[in-house]
Amino acid sequence: MTHDDLPAGRLQGLPSRSQIAALVLATNHQRDSCTGWQHYRANRGKLAPPPRLSLKQWRSLPPGRRADYDLYRQLTNVNLPLQETPMVHKVTRLISRRLHGNSLRRDGPTMPGVMVSGWGNHGKTATVCSVAAAFEDMWLDLHDHLNPSAIPGMVDLHTPVVYVQTPVTATPKSLCETILNFFGREQWRMTLPQLIRQVADSLKDHGVKALIIDDINRLRMHRADDQDVLDLIRALMSSVTLILTGVNIPGTGLLREAKFNRSTGQWFLPPLESARVHGLEVTQTERRFEVLELDRFHYTTPSEMQAFVDHLHGIEAHLRLLKAKAGMLTAGTMPEYLMRRTGGVIGLLSRLIEDGTHEAMDTGKETLDETLLEGIVVGRDIPADEAGPFPQEPRAESRETPSKKKKPRKPRNTVFDDKGPHNTAGPEGPGSLEEAG
Repeated sequence: MTHDDLPAGRLQGLPSRSQIAALVLATNHQRDSCTGWQHYRANRGKLAPPPRLSLKQWRSLPPGRRADYDLYRQLTNVNLPLQETPMVHKVTRLISRRLHGNSLRRDGPTMPGVMVSGWGNHGKTATVCSVAAAFEDMWLDLHDHLNPSAIPGMVDLHTPVVYVQTPVTATPKSLCETILNFFGREQWRMTLPQLIRQVADSLKDHGVKALIIDDINRLRMHRADDQDVLDLIRALMSSVTLILTGVNIPGTGLLREAKFNRSTGQWFLPPLESARVHGLEVTQTERRFEVLELDRFHYTTPSEMQAFVDHLHGIEAHLRLLKAKAGMLTAGTMPEYLMRRTGGVIGLLSRLIEDGTHEAMDTGKETLDETLLEGIVVGRDIPADEAGPFPQEPRAESRETPSKKKKPRKPRNTVFDDKGPHNTAGPEGPGSLEEAG
């Protein structure tokens, strides 16, 4: 039975109007609270698109269901799923290995952690949260959703994963309050030692195995408070697996301003003498964390091209447009166009596609092509050769500090210069003055 054969108003796979309204009006829960994190974990990946309809099938629907279909497909078109890309796969494997290994560790005094670095819109937070949520699902099922280390008679929440963001003006006290606020908003009127003890007790009582601290790039090691925050973070590694995410983490000083060697594809650390923090303490951070760079898509080798096209296939399968054809995003010059517009950055690609589908529905075009997408402005279009994940090498003229640049010399004052007798070569040629004398 085709959709055209269905009785009016019936369309399998399309939620009812009340269900669609509930999805549209649902509160956008923030992940930095226990309630918000549990909502994300339980509902991630469950927003499935409606069945595909042709323009003829869409017109056969009653007006009410036609409006429901449009609203629901608009909702799913702007909520693209997280796909398994080569970059995501690399991060997923390391974090999963670290979480599972540390959860079985018994005698180790320190849990090794993970840092996920990258430029903006590379999908760092989405990737890390997805991996951590999958680990929590496994851990809860393993223990029947009960905290195996709970104190008898207590009813503490069992939350194996905690997600928080680094405070804008980070201090040890503000970070402690941020972690405690994950479990419930209260006024924490305690001294710093009391707050630190409360954080340690809360992580233990709630069975926390992983602590995700996002936007760690807000820390700058030239500030004393930020160095104290880093010391506090290292102290937490004795009980939980730390996963830190941020933009250009090696350039913040957390790892002695590590630099990326393009020829070897690895980060390297300068000698300790050049570190901004003092002594050998920096090795406590750099040797306890593994740093991964969440890259963008590239489009040079056949395997890189195929990975990008596979990603476009996944997006194409999720979109719902009435005149969409097979290969809408993958045929012809469309992959090259999308790469040129977004530089392979996943976040920019998603925004371009999402805005394009909205425009296609509003104009009645109901398909995506280069002409339609050309009118969509997404931030600043990034050329593919400038959108790499690593800081560009400074140009030769910018390597000198302003103090070392040579200032242009002022011209010499020649007012009092003796320029000698005038007209040394008169109309009669050289020597005419001597003859005149």
